[in-house]
Amino acid sequence: MAYAVFAHYRCEPADEATVRDALLKMREHTRDEPANREYEVHAQEDVPGGFVLYEVYADRAGFDAHAATDHFAELIVETVRPLLTDRTVTFAERL
Repeated sequence: MAYAVFAHYRCEPADEATVRDALLKMREHTRDEPANREYEVHAQEDVPGGFVLYEVYADRAGFDAHAATDHFAELIVETVRPLLTDRTVTFAERL
């Protein structure tokens, strides 16, 4: 059963380029993970510093493996999260 992640991130406009670059690097690494089925990064058109991520993994274990990677630690935990002013993440299983 596929496992999806919907993440809404917001940062200060001054940090937007740094967050964008990290998310695009993350996309490239994640797409090479065996359990990843899709990883899309969107900039919100009407929200400065707003991003929406859509991710799909083969299952919850695939997402957990993703969250345990060195690139997740470096790019998301250490680079992106400290710059966020708001973060909402929704996890869902495909029916």
